[in-house]
Amino acid sequence: MKLPEGPGAAASDIRDAMAQATAKCRAVSSLTTEIGVSGSIGGRRVRARLIAGVATPAAARLEAFAFGQPIFIFAARAANATLLLTRDRRVLEHGMPAQVLEAIAGVPLDAADLRTALLGCVLAPDPDSGDRLGDDWRMAVEGGNDLYLRRAARSAPWRLVAVVHRGVRPPWRAEYRDFVDDLPRAVHLVSTDPSRFDLRLALSQVVLNPSLSIDAFDINVPPGVDAITLDELRRQGPLSTAGPGHDGL
Repeated sequence: MKLPEGPGAAASDIRDAMAQATAKCRAVSSLTTEIGVSGSIGGRRVRARLIAGVATPAAARLEAFAFGQPIFIFAARAANATLLLTRDRRVLEHGMPAQVLEAIAGVPLDAADLRTALLGCVLAPDPDSGDRLGDDWRMAVEGGNDLYLRRAARSAPWRLVAVVHRGVRPPWRAEYRDFVDDLPRAVHLVSTDPSRFDLRLALSQVVLNPSLSIDAFDINVPPGVDAITLDELRRQGPLSTAGPGHDGL
């Protein structure tokens, strides 16, 4: 996605535009979806299918499959994450969610961040400042991130189409397309360092605000599973769960 360059004139309507762009997603407290994943992690090709569930305030579950076989289950609540490598029969327990997800999938997201990333959302639309980049683009600055809003025409609603995360190194961005009922069905997560991650997510079977039991965000670890540490997982690399002979998941 080619984003317009600033600086532009100060946008007096930035708060109204942000409120409009995030009204639908802020009403979503839980979400289940199937996600087709393609792209690269660590410079290696990835193709997988995820079954995802997320809920407020900070709960997430991901089940990953490749070639019809289960690869891993990731579950997190607040600051506590469990990762079960189903094929390798190894488990990491009581990890920090963002660190565990970055180690296995490349992207530094905790459970709350994962929910907003899938929804294309900002939980508290109160930008520090905003620029008017032509008639149909606005850029807001909030918490060290650049938020890009776009409308297809003056009569069309504002939508959040990109978030540039500048508060981490290296920076990365999320892009949103293919909106259905004002929520994206295509998400592109890409690092400014091409060796880290470049992932395209295609959401389907989306269910908004389902009733999810809190037990859904726990993993029952089977007997006979060996422990793995975060350092071991990092040393093996994000694609450690891919079997031999495959480029990725």
